[in-house]
Amino acid sequence: MASVFVTGATGVIGRALVTELIARGDDVTALARSDVAARALADRGLRVARGDIADEAALARAMAGCETAFNVAGVNTLCVSDPREMERANIDGAVAAVRAAARAGVPRLVHTSSAATIGEPAGTVADEWTGHRGWYLSTYERTKTEGERAAAMAARETGQDLVLVNPSSVQGPGRASGTGRLLISFLDGRLRAFVDTYVSMVDIRDCVEGHLLAAARGVAGERYLLSGIRVTVSEALALASEVAGVQGRPRLIPGRLASIAGGVVEYAFRMRGRQPPVCREMVATLLHGHRYDGSRAERELGLRYTDPRETVLRTVEWARSEGLLRA
Repeated sequence: MASVFVTGATGVIGRALVTELIARGDDVTALARSDVAARALADRGLRVARGDIADEAALARAMAGCETAFNVAGVNTLCVSDPREMERANIDGAVAAVRAAARAGVPRLVHTSSAATIGEPAGTVADEWTGHRGWYLSTYERTKTEGERAAAMAARETGQDLVLVNPSSVQGPGRASGTGRLLISFLDGRLRAFVDTYVSMVDIRDCVEGHLLAAARGVAGERYLLSGIRVTVSEALALASEVAGVQGRPRLIPGRLASIAGGVVEYAFRMRGRQPPVCREMVATLLHGHRYDGSRAERELGLRYTDPRETVLRTVEWARSEGLLRA
C-alpha cells in the first residue's frame, strides 16, 4: 500500500484518479479548501488535509511521508473577466506544489498540465516537442503554459523529481462541460450550429491510467501528451448520433461569422455585468482546433487508448442516467 497525496480531488480528473487509487489499496490524502469539499472527500474514505493550493507550507505538511503526489488542481474555463483566480491556481499553485514536494521529501510529483500548453501552430499535428507558436488563444492556455514552465523551473531549482502529463479534452462519465457539453447539447437538440474544426480528446479512464503510468514509469523532467482521439467536429457528432441512436445533422457556420457572433454576445453580456456563455477567446480556440499525437505515452509508458466508440457510448449512457440527455 502506497501513501499518496492528491490536489484537485473533487474535479473531474481528480475524482476519477482517487477512485482508482483507493481501488488499488493506496492510502490517499486529499487537499480540501472548503468544509463542503472536506466532507465530500472524507465520505469517500480519504484522509483530508485543509489548505489552499498556493500555500506551500500547508502542502508540505500534507505531503509529509507520501511516496507520490499528484497536483491535479487547476481552473479550466473560458471567458473569464478576472484572471486572478486562474493565475493563482494554475501558476502559483503549480509552483507551490513543486516546492512543497521538495520540502516534504516526496520522491515523485506528477503535475497535471494541459495539451493546450503545446501551443502548436494552426494546421499542425502536435507532439511533446512541437515548438510553441509564441502567443496564446486564451487566458486558460496562458496560465497553464506559464504554470508548467514555472513548475519545471522550480523543480530544477529544488532538485524535485517532476513528471508532467498533458491531457487533451477529457471525455467520459462525469464530464458535462467543454466538448462533452457540446456533444450532449447536440444530441438533445439544444445546439445545432457548429464550426467544423479538429478536436482531440482522451477517455477519462485513459487519462487516469496515464497519470498512474507517469508516476511509475515517466522520466523526470519530461512531459507526456495524453490524447487518444483526433477527429473533426463533424466526425465526432456523427459518431455520437450513431451511438446514441439520434437523428440529426449539425449546421456548420463559417468561421468569420462565428467570430463576429462571439464578439457580439460577449460585448452584450459584459455590458450587463454578466458572464458570457460565448466569447472571442472561446471561438478563437474552436477555430484554431487541436490535433495532438499522444503516441509517446503508448511507446514509453505503455498506455493503451480506449476505442472512441466506447468512450462516446459510456458518455451517452452516463448523461442519460444523470438526466442530462433526454433524447
